[in-house]
Amino acid sequence: MNTETLVMMAEIYSAHTGLKLATISTYAKNDGKFFRDLKEKNAGCTLKTASRVMQWFSDNWADDLEWPKSVPRPAKSKDAA
Repeated sequence: MNTETLVMMAEIYSAHTGLKLATISTYAKNDGKFFRDLKEKNAGCTLKTASRVMQWFSDNWADDLEWPKSVPRPAKSKDAA
């Protein structure tokens, strides 16, 4: 997994839900600038953070939106199931 994958996931989610990247950043990371900074290459993130964000996507992904085949999907957390 890399930062480009995280940004791609955020952009797909944004296009489907109509939410802005800043809103998704706040929901997924509690930092409204997270995806913007990754996209603009002004910041990176740790593997732990990337894993948490991917878990958020897995737990919150819309049922009517296909998960990208090129991205391994974490199992939904017990809280989200």
